[in-house]
Amino acid sequence: MAAIAQIQDGKIVESQSASSLAQSVKSSSGMDKDAFLGLLVAQMKYQDPLQPTSNTEFVAQYAQFSSLEQMQNMSATLELTRASSLVGQTVSVNTTDSYGKATTIEGKVDYVVYENNKAYVSIQESLFALDDVYGVADQAYLDATKLATEFNKAVSELPSYANISLDDAEAVIALATLYNGLSEYEQSFISSADVSTLEEYVKRIEALQKDYEDNNNADDKGTV
Repeated sequence: MAAIAQIQDGKIVESQSASSLAQSVKSSSGMDKDAFLGLLVAQMKYQDPLQPTSNTEFVAQYAQFSSLEQMQNMSATLELTRASSLVGQTVSVNTTDSYGKATTIEGKVDYVVYENNKAYVSIQESLFALDDVYGVADQAYLDATKLATEFNKAVSELPSYANISLDDAEAVIALATLYNGLSEYEQSFISSADVSTLEEYVKRIEALQKDYEDNNNADDKGTV
């Protein structure tokens, strides 16, 4: 049975108790403390009376099993806690499609499933093993990279430098205004090549506007 971490007010609600985690360990390993004690009792009952096993050895075996069980429970708890911390975050996951091709999935983690002592994250209604998650992105980072991509697209759609005209003035000035209004962090995602291209276009537009104004002034003087 899968254990689904519930969400309230955008936060994970820890519904998986220590006892249920221990049950997960039991179901996955097929051995719990009671079963181990049963084996110890059977071992003591049917041991060779001429060469009995010492009590010290029994205690050592039990201590080893208890230590292993505690480590398993701790590992299960840490894995669920780690997975739960990703709820609401945008993550990148390495996965393989039905054709055996490796691919990358990116999306927001909606909830966490804990099954067979393994944690899974739900992204776009699909489950992925926590071990396959290789990156977690901050929303500000995602917004900045998206903006940089859109900015690059807008610059690439402008005419070549030789063909730039006053008809393109509005688009060029709008891009320059947008760039100047970005934070230093957001500007850092825009390539220097795009910035240089935009600066050249702005200078070209300013030169074309000056030529246009000079021509108009000359025509006005000629008509006086």
